[in-house]
Amino acid sequence: MLRKLKKIVDRHEPGVSKQTGFPSAATHYMEQPIDLHRALMINTDATFYIRVTDESWKTFGIKKHDVLIIDRSVTARFNDLALVVQDGAFKVLRIPFDTHQESFMLWGVITYIIHRTR
Repeated sequence: MLRKLKKIVDRHEPGVSKQTGFPSAATHYMEQPIDLHRALMINTDATFYIRVTDESWKTFGIKKHDVLIIDRSVTARFNDLALVVQDGAFKVLRIPFDTHQESFMLWGVITYIIHRTR
């Protein structure tokens, strides 16, 4: 069986190189910077930053000068870290399995803890 040969449509055509010399050291400036609001927040209207001023929450891995990102629109689930109001003061606690046994007012769920490394 004979078949007719078809003309090749996509063909590599040699051309002149568009880049000359060394690549620019400023090419990384063309990339978009990381937007922490977009990367770390679910609901920007209900999200707050809180800087920790002491070591009182060290048991939760929260150190002095850390920044907590707290979202008030997130529904708290068992074992989430949350900022609550208890006995008239802000406290951090893990949400217990049975929330009816503890008396606290949920202020917001901690979604991120930003640590300083130095």
